[in-house]
Amino acid sequence: MTTTTTWALPRVLRDRNAAFYLAGVVVSGFGTSALWLVSGVWVKDLTGSDGLAALCMLAMWAPTLAGPVLGTLADRTRRKPLLIGANLLLAALLLTLFTVESPDGLWLLFAVLFVYGAAGVVHDAAESALVAAAVPAPLLGDFNGLRITASEGMKLLAPPAGAGVYAAYGGASVALLDAVTFVVATGLYACLRVRESRPEPVKGGRRAQTAEGARFLWTHPRLRPLALAGGSTMLCAGLNGAMLYAVIEGLGHAPAYAGVLYAVQGAGSVAIGLLSGPALRRLGELRFAAYGIALTAVAAGLRAIPSDAVALACSAASGVRLPCVLIAALTAVQRETPDALLGRTAATANTLVFTPNVIGLAAGAALVELLDIRLVSPVLGVVWLVTAVPLLQSAASPSRTATRSPSDANPA
Repeated sequence: MTTTTTWALPRVLRDRNAAFYLAGVVVSGFGTSALWLVSGVWVKDLTGSDGLAALCMLAMWAPTLAGPVLGTLADRTRRKPLLIGANLLLAALLLTLFTVESPDGLWLLFAVLFVYGAAGVVHDAAESALVAAAVPAPLLGDFNGLRITASEGMKLLAPPAGAGVYAAYGGASVALLDAVTFVVATGLYACLRVRESRPEPVKGGRRAQTAEGARFLWTHPRLRPLALAGGSTMLCAGLNGAMLYAVIEGLGHAPAYAGVLYAVQGAGSVAIGLLSGPALRRLGELRFAAYGIALTAVAAGLRAIPSDAVALACSAASGVRLPCVLIAALTAVQRETPDALLGRTAATANTLVFTPNVIGLAAGAALVELLDIRLVSPVLGVVWLVTAVPLLQSAASPSRTATRSPSDANPA
């Protein structure tokens, strides 16, 4: 059996560092997913305000806008100690939420969530850089796919568990659960065997350091189209997601039917995560991302058809969109970026990819009130499909062959 068809999980688990890292992602992802759900419910129960409950997500996502700046921290120190320190900081901060018992304490909850989001940006940048050093290059595609699979799987399992803990013991107990997962993940990360040299003294001011990562990303012939396609995909994903309840209403179901569609979408994400390693080795990052976007674009257009079978199939296809783009972009950034710039470049890429999702959600919420879903969905599908074209053009250029690493060559 060739490396193109070998299953990702055995390949990753045979590598000690990759196995420990993946275990840490699963553990910490469980706690994070549980807290994300419960924080909004907690605020809603304390205040009765939907707007304040929605601010929980905003508090956690807002620091993403400062990704290029926060990412510099991952390039100014060794990544393993930084990753461990970020985990322990969050574990300690979460314990302060035991003092939140009334609306008067909400300022602390929002402050912790904001720091949680900022530390998460630094954590992701350090993790992306450390993975590139700790995991062999031929395994990066498999590892990143399994990482997405683990994250999506936790989104299916952790929210119900978190809701159960919240119902029985309150919000502070969920914070304690999340803190424990950070401590356990810290122990797993400490087991990584990786040699990191002390970063060289930085030159120039903070602004110049931040711009250096963004400049590298923007001028790179393969990373720029992936980052732009990722941002376009997340913008369209936000528009598409805002129309979910209009689709459910057209099917004649209650809003709770969204849970079924989310579960099917999660299953699609898990499936593509498991297959991403072999797919990346056969197609390359650009084509892999382009095909995922194209499949999702077709699904978005077909959602205008009022059929349960079509809606379920489209949800499964939609689950492919995010993993394809994220796995392709992250793997390319890890392979193509010099180590000294990797933290900043990864954080900048995350900002470019995730920020448009918020804009899409806001715009979609307005469009769904003004226009018929049967008109919007086909147009959105066509627009979404167009975003895949630059990736296919870049993949067909001679630079693709020249820049691929030997481990990515098709052994067939």
